[in-house]
Amino acid sequence: MKKHTKKGLKVFKESLLKIKAKLSEQISNVEKENLRTSQKDASGDLSSYTIHMADVATDNYDREFSLSMASGEQGVVYEIDEALKRIAEGNFGICLTCGCQIAKNRLKAVPYAKSCIKCQSDEERGEKKIQ
Repeated sequence: MKKHTKKGLKVFKESLLKIKAKLSEQISNVEKENLRTSQKDASGDLSSYTIHMADVATDNYDREFSLSMASGEQGVVYEIDEALKRIAEGNFGICLTCGCQIAKNRLKAVPYAKSCIKCQSDEERGEKKIQ
C-alpha cells in the first residue's frame, strides 16, 4: 500500500482547512440570522400589529430548514476534523472498513472520505457498517 507523500498530505490538509473555514462561516451566518433575531425582527414587521399565522409558519419553516442545513454542515466539519486527525496520525486515505487505500480521485472530490468507493457503496446499500 503506497502512502501519500508529505507534499500530497499538505495539499489535502490545506483543502480540508479551507472547506472547514468556509463551512464554519456559513454555520455562523445561519446562527446570526436565525437564532439571534426575534420573530418580529426576522419578518421585518416593526409595527405593533399581530403577525398572520401563515407568515409565522413560513418563517418557522425557513428557520428550521436553515438550521437543518447548518446541522448537516456541522456534521461535515466533524468529518473534516476526523480527517485532519488521520493526517496527523499517519493513516489518512486508508479505508476504515477494509484497510485499502482510498483512490486519490475520491479524496480530491471528498477529502474527508473515510471509506473507499466499494465500501461506501456497500454501506449505503446496508451491507456493511463502518467500525
